[in-house]
Amino acid sequence: MSKDPKDPNYRPSDDPKVVTPNEARATGELPNELPHHAKTITFHQRLERNATLLLAASFAVVTVGGIVEIAPLFWLENTIEEVEGMRPYSPLELAGRDIYVREGCYTCHSQMIRPMRDETERYGHYSLAAESMYDHPFQWGSKRTGPDLARVGGRYSDEWHVDHLMDPQSVVPESVMPKYAFLADARIGTAGVDDLLATHRFVGVPYTDEMIDEARADMRAQVDPMGDADGLLERYPGAQVRNFDGLAELTEMDALIAYLQMLGTLVDFSTFSPDDSR
Repeated sequence: MSKDPKDPNYRPSDDPKVVTPNEARATGELPNELPHHAKTITFHQRLERNATLLLAASFAVVTVGGIVEIAPLFWLENTIEEVEGMRPYSPLELAGRDIYVREGCYTCHSQMIRPMRDETERYGHYSLAAESMYDHPFQWGSKRTGPDLARVGGRYSDEWHVDHLMDPQSVVPESVMPKYAFLADARIGTAGVDDLLATHRFVGVPYTDEMIDEARADMRAQVDPMGDADGLLERYPGAQVRNFDGLAELTEMDALIAYLQMLGTLVDFSTFSPDDSR
């Protein structure tokens, strides 16, 4: 018996016939007709085989999905939960952040603690959107050759950071981080820091005219523990004032350490409670 129509021995009577449920009751055979709900397969096959119809259907699905995802954002004043303690970076911290970006630190260090037990127990409270609201661009990162830095502020002393940047292997023998000793020799001036703040205000960071006018003085005041830092602390609550690298001159090492020591310290997580509406 052959079921190939091209075979000389083929007989049409040997082909299996469709047996409906009604015929099965009459003949005692097993029904082999597709159930009525399986007829939708025919439409699906037609959709897959017709490129124009498939493209139109895909476009319709993406359009509806996009509207559902994007449209509500136009009726929200802010998509970021406001958190007490968050403020714009001080001029010195902002300069340090620019050095952090310039040296590509984000390629090996993330600043995003995910809400998973292994991460929160190692690094601390999971990251909040508000902690990145003044970052342009954000520094979440996508790779951890080194540890996450979202809560590194206050975890190590300034001296440790100086040693680590000068010679990483002296404090972490297995580290593959390159040396950044040149930062201690790179003097950093205050010229242009007011323009830097003004640029960030242009993209939405709420720097006031006073902050921009006092930017140069604030930058110098943050590394002078004997100076008058009252105005600085009024404008940037919680800013840390001291000579970060122990050198007499204002250096890029000062700025970078000031930035690192600030990370994760602005929000008091002992009193923070998330907003259930977000």
